Amino acid sequence: MTAPLPSGAAGFLARYAALRDVLPGDPALRDAAADAFRTGGFPGATRGRRSEAWKYTSLRPLADLRFQSQLGDASLLADDAITALLARVPTLDAPRIVFVDGAYHAELSTPPAWFARFAEQPDFGTLTWPDREPLVALNTMLAADGALLHVPEDTDAGVVELVHVSTDGAAAHPRHCIRLGANARLTVLDVAIGSGSYLHNPVTEVHVGAGATLTHARLQDEAPGAFHLATTYAGIAGDATYDSFTLTLGGRVARNEVHTLLAAPRATAHLNGAQLLTGSQHADFTSVVRHEAPSCVSRQTVKNVLNDHARGVFQGRIEVARVAQKTDGYQMNQALLLSPDAEIDSKPELEIFADDVKCSHGATVGELDVEQLFYLRSRGIPDAEARAILVRAFLAEALDAVTQETVRAALEASVERWWERQAA
Repeated sequence: MTAPLPSGAAGFLARYAALRDVLPGDPALRDAAADAFRTGGFPGATRGRRSEAWKYTSLRPLADLRFQSQLGDASLLADDAITALLARVPTLDAPRIVFVDGAYHAELSTPPAWFARFAEQPDFGTLTWPDREPLVALNTMLAADGALLHVPEDTDAGVVELVHVSTDGAAAHPRHCIRLGANARLTVLDVAIGSGSYLHNPVTEVHVGAGATLTHARLQDEAPGAFHLATTYAGIAGDATYDSFTLTLGGRVARNEVHTLLAAPRATAHLNGAQLLTGSQHADFTSVVRHEAPSCVSRQTVKNVLNDHARGVFQGRIEVARVAQKTDGYQMNQALLLSPDAEIDSKPELEIFADDVKCSHGATVGELDVEQLFYLRSRGIPDAEARAILVRAFLAEALDAVTQETVRAALEASVERWWERQAA
């Protein structure tokens, strides 16, 4: 069932009022989220109202658009266009879970045994902050479906693909939850694609049990007219590892926001990524890493390749509590500007209350090295190919952080296709 919405926050609130009694889960929780969204609205959409967390990214263009929201069985949407979009998704020898406009599509999915649907077992989690995050409030208000992946302890679950397909005019708010029991292992390739102008606003909550390892690779290759606003919350137990990588290629406006809680000794978080932008794209990578236990490690490297009038944003914050002695935290943001009109805004931050820590951050911005470019050209390599070689070398360190071979190969192939589109 689809219905046109008025523009702006009022349209989403009207949609919630119409669907409140049929949406799954606790209506009181949704009502509170609706109140928070009514108060806050879209960041940057109201003149005079500023948010430091959204200092470099405004959602005013989103607030002026009208969308439809999907509710029900996505199998009704199956057509040749969706099949064509799925052809762009990396093919892995692994279970696949497909959502179309935020609704589970059973006919296109081959889920693992430990998969369940949010629509049937609504789980809003315990880590999210709808009262603080406007896009999380919007998701909590309207989430109708999502993936619940609960891996039992001592289980190596291999690889699973989580695929999101969006269509023109849709507004999707999928709600996902990934829970790993003690000493479990899982790799998730999380893919977002689509066509037309639409809103994809997923919220994912992650719990990594003691001694467990989750590799979470995200491939965001949305349509040029899309708004992709993803928020992830991760809680990491003792001796556990959350290994995250996000490759951002598409979208008119994109934001990937990650909140990570290192909750017990010897927890580890890797939050790496790459943003490849062209035209007038705007992409924002924002992270908050909270060290709240001793002897924990966090690592973060985010690389940006910006062409034409594209704008990249990096906001990385490491918070170290007083009890979190022996913390080892590091973050680095690097940008390669391929055009004099491209822009990068970088804001790394440290907030440290412990006294026995090792924390550092940094940022670099530059162009292609003219001497390296001259060297390659002097060896008979055409200019476009020489530039491509240098860009690939710049990105190699970031992609090497993905240790699962088939997933890394899928990401590398996506980078190659992006570069081919630029050269076309």
